Amino acid sequence: MPRAPEEIAAIERAKKRLDKLDFYPRPVDVSRVRIFTTPWLFQVPGFRRFTGYEFGPLILIKRPLEQTSDDLIVHELCHVWQSQHRHVRMWLSYLFQGYRNNPHEVEARAAARSR
Repeated sequence: MPRAPEEIAAIERAKKRLDKLDFYPRPVDVSRVRIFTTPWLFQVPGFRRFTGYEFGPLILIKRPLEQTSDDLIVHELCHVWQSQHRHVRMWLSYLFQGYRNNPHEVEARAAARSR
């Protein structure tokens, strides 16, 4: 299924913001990134507190893209970027460091605040 123009534009806007940051040696690769609206996922216990979730090159969002902030897309695309550079380390960090103060979450929040 090809990407819709709105999806391409949202990814490009987020990438443009991330490209200004120097978190990793290579810029985020968006060639395989997709955004899907999956409200059912956010009804599953454990996901209810989230409005977006990254799973490899997939960004899953609770609301339709036109109702989703660019900041959330930047946050989730930052997780894609993290995953591209240290996939196993990133996922293990949530097991050992939790969510709230996890360095990957702190970094993604900082990315979302960037302009």
